[in-house]
Amino acid sequence: MRHGFIIFLFMFMSLPLSAEVVMTDTWSTTPNRTWIGREWWANRLQDWCIEDGRLVCLESRPTRAVRTAHWITNSLAEGRTGLQLSVDIRTGEEGARAGADALAGFLIGSGGSHVDHRLTAQVHHQPAEDGGMLAVVDGNGVVSIRQFDVPGRIPGSWSISSKIDLEDMPLVPGQTRTGTGLAEGKPSRFRLVAERKNDSFTVKAIDTESGMELSRAELKDLPTRYRDGGIALVSHRGPKRNGRGFAFENLKSFGDGIRSSSDREFGPVLSSLYTIDDGVLKLTAQMPPLGVDDSRQADLEIKRDGVWKSIARGDWDQDSATFTFRVEGWDDNSAVPYRVAYQEKRLGESEPWLGRYQGIFRAAPEDEVVVAAFTGHKVYTGALKWNHDGLWMPHKETAAGVEARDPDLLFFSGDQIYEGDLTPVDRRSMQHSLHDYLYKWYRFCWSFGDLTRNRPAIAVPDDHDVYHGNIWGAGGRKAEKTEVMSAQDSGGYKMPARFVNAVHRTQTSNLPDPHDPTPIEQDISVYYTDLDWGGVSFAVLADRMFKSSPTVAVPEGEFRNGWPQAEGFDASISADVEGAVLLGPRQEQFLEEWAVDWDEDDWAKAVLSQTLFCNVATLPEGAKSGGVIPSLPVPEPGEYPENHSIVTDGDSNGWPQTPRDRAIDLMRLGGAVHICGDQHLGSTVRYGVDDFDDAGWAFCVPAVSNTWPRRWFPPEPGANHRAGDPLYTGQYLDGWGNRMTVAAVANPVKTGQSPSNLYDRMPGYGIIRFLRPSREVVFECWPRWTDPDAADDEQYSGWPVRFPINSGYGEPEYGVARIECDQAVSPLVRVRSSSDSSIESVRRLEPGGGVLELGEAGPWDVEASQDGRDWVILGTGLSGLEDSEDLPVLRYR
Repeated sequence: MRHGFIIFLFMFMSLPLSAEVVMTDTWSTTPNRTWIGREWWANRLQDWCIEDGRLVCLESRPTRAVRTAHWITNSLAEGRTGLQLSVDIRTGEEGARAGADALAGFLIGSGGSHVDHRLTAQVHHQPAEDGGMLAVVDGNGVVSIRQFDVPGRIPGSWSISSKIDLEDMPLVPGQTRTGTGLAEGKPSRFRLVAERKNDSFTVKAIDTESGMELSRAELKDLPTRYRDGGIALVSHRGPKRNGRGFAFENLKSFGDGIRSSSDREFGPVLSSLYTIDDGVLKLTAQMPPLGVDDSRQADLEIKRDGVWKSIARGDWDQDSATFTFRVEGWDDNSAVPYRVAYQEKRLGESEPWLGRYQGIFRAAPEDEVVVAAFTGHKVYTGALKWNHDGLWMPHKETAAGVEARDPDLLFFSGDQIYEGDLTPVDRRSMQHSLHDYLYKWYRFCWSFGDLTRNRPAIAVPDDHDVYHGNIWGAGGRKAEKTEVMSAQDSGGYKMPARFVNAVHRTQTSNLPDPHDPTPIEQDISVYYTDLDWGGVSFAVLADRMFKSSPTVAVPEGEFRNGWPQAEGFDASISADVEGAVLLGPRQEQFLEEWAVDWDEDDWAKAVLSQTLFCNVATLPEGAKSGGVIPSLPVPEPGEYPENHSIVTDGDSNGWPQTPRDRAIDLMRLGGAVHICGDQHLGSTVRYGVDDFDDAGWAFCVPAVSNTWPRRWFPPEPGANHRAGDPLYTGQYLDGWGNRMTVAAVANPVKTGQSPSNLYDRMPGYGIIRFLRPSREVVFECWPRWTDPDAADDEQYSGWPVRFPINSGYGEPEYGVARIECDQAVSPLVRVRSSSDSSIESVRRLEPGGGVLELGEAGPWDVEASQDGRDWVILGTGLSGLEDSEDLPVLRYR
């Protein structure tokens, strides 16, 4: 009792005058769980927990150094000098003593007003520019003030995982240190107090038993760079090399030197994804992992006539930490505010916290449908800095540019996360892997949540989302390493089905119900489906899920990670083998049914998938794989690298060729455009199957950020190259022998933008406009650095690309008939072969009808409908004519 009074008295006497308690921790009223609260961001998610009223670090390995829990709602108030922080610290191993190499305490001054707080919340493990300073105590009770912003001490890479020692975090110069710390044999348990008065900064450790000061460090003149920025708790190592770190309780802050920002809370609902299709609304609310005692109940509420009303209760899934909602009979004619309500449990007499995450259910568009498309959300690419020159999240310029263009639909084509991005993959257990994925997925949610909460969104996972470098899903089989090939090359999924299904649930459970929900091998879920929005019908494909591995399907090619290694092997001739799968029979059947199935409101079709159905790629002569890509020099503006060859990468959907052709044929039935990503090379092409330009257009959008800047520098201009166009445009055979007409490419170039290792890799996003009045589609390719109000000419060179909607059926060579109808009618026209009644195409004509043009002479049977159900035969046995003046006139209604 007396010891407690001494501690209280000491604390009271050390408070600044007119001290004000800004915050005390809430851990004592928080149930045991992994998630540490709405005011905090943990690095990593799986490295911290709330346990018995304390914040506990679960990680002490030397290669998992400087674990941080960032207090995201609070930061140093620039220009104000009254500040005191205090916290009680003990080892996570009860009663243990840590050594001089173990540290616990505060990280102060990371980031600053020039750095987004979401980026600053990532600061951990390794010192780098804008990392702040450490006010810490070691396991012996000796305090120090250390630099965590020392640049370039440890090289960066894809992940930060180096062993970090005290010399990597040197003392801040000019400090005085006194005190010897704890007596021999006593456990590591103390109160740490950090205080700023005017220009001075002091940190001291107090024995929690006696109330006596153990040690202190003082700076008379706090460096300016530490006077604003973030505040975090730190645990570095611990009493064991592979056990727990430190535990924290009784956190308190005093003074006017702290700025509180409740709008920075993150949780309990972290983000939402929703779609609306055919009267069915589906929403996925992303949550943090919930503890055993946390509520499993969340409600979806909407606001009509000024009143909030609950319309659905969510279904909880623990592995993915999601609530999913389904509402039938939804009217999409008007926008409706919504919110997801969740009561966060608190212990004892404390009232629950009610969290409400709000957004807008958008009204369906009418005459123009605008899609924003993304791929490749990379956070870190080396050369670590804890600011916007070293980390790319939260992609504010990308989000702002997209918001300004106000799309009606968002499409994330894959690689929403990268498995080793910033932090290494954690495969210690299923729970560790799930939390490792969620930790990285939450960065995506934090970056793009303000976009997804207010408009429908489609996200499809790609290889990195399921912890692959490349993936050939092979129908869901388990990928296993053999004597002659890696697990990845063997085809299938490396991660367990439980993990894959959790990824699918986080990203795709908001999609309309799958066309055929039957799971694939290992009981892995499927998500291929279609969605109608604003009159545009979208087919959503999983173009990796069923795909064969070229290593397995084409052994003579000696493929490694998708690249043929056999000398003299010609992939354009020898790789098109029988039995190789791209979409697979199930998805091909779906695609065929979808292409010819038009509702009365449909006026355009688009396919959404992970990647392009051709291979727009070159490498320097002699290169055997894409492994050289990150090290290739970036050309100067106007420079055209020589001695590049067109190459074959099995990660592209240029292979296998025959299934590729079938997929394009099926898309051509409905005149669909193709929107995709993955290749990190913004490109627009027109597909060819039997001839150039006999199929539709495709847009591979640029990556939001990437480390793998592919390029297209063919040695010669393409056939039918237009004078004045870039040398890399025209008609080409890709490395697999597929026909493609290259219209525009955003090749890497020295942009003059900084940071160059972000901008010279040509990051950005795509905007696709479906224009009903003019019956056109426009592809826009925007650099991520452009101002939201930028003019069209600030797009990447070659864009915008504009073409008629009907060009998705290929270049017409013959007129078949002139179809006439009332001006108020826009008829659907279905063309069948007169010989076998197979469907050649279905399309929507403009109001009043128009000329029906096809790529082949026929003969054809022509039918018309308004709603896609009641078809009327207009003519049979019609042969195409080259002279449109002599076309027969067919009257509909």
